[in-house]
Amino acid sequence: QVQPVESGGGLVQAGGSLRLSCAASGSISSINVMGWYRQPPGKQHELVATITSGGDTNYADSVKSRFTISRDNAKNTVYLQMNSLKPVDTAVYYCNFRPRISGILAGNYWGQGTQVTVSS
Repeated sequence: QVQPVESGGGLVQAGGSLRLSCAASGSISSINVMGWYRQPPGKQHELVATITSGGDTNYADSVKSRFTISRDNAKNTVYLQMNSLKPVDTAVYYCNFRPRISGILAGNYWGQGTQVTVSS
């Protein structure tokens, strides 16, 4: 049973920083791509950033130069360092990944979501 567990959300003033973590536990062989998505109030899910096991990253234009995604492959954990936060970054943030279990590509897994609120 694969279980993603997120942590690190909260309330912060504009210009502040937060760090999100998502640890994937279970019988995981490997994970190629791990990512973060968010859902702002009243809006649809949107991509924030992704990272491959080799360290290649991809960011939404709205967060480039402010957010940094990283991962610890040994711990199957992905992080999102968020700096210079803006009120428009307010959203529920979800981690996402598709693991290999016993070498077989499994389904898509989502974290439980963590609320990030940025006050002006």
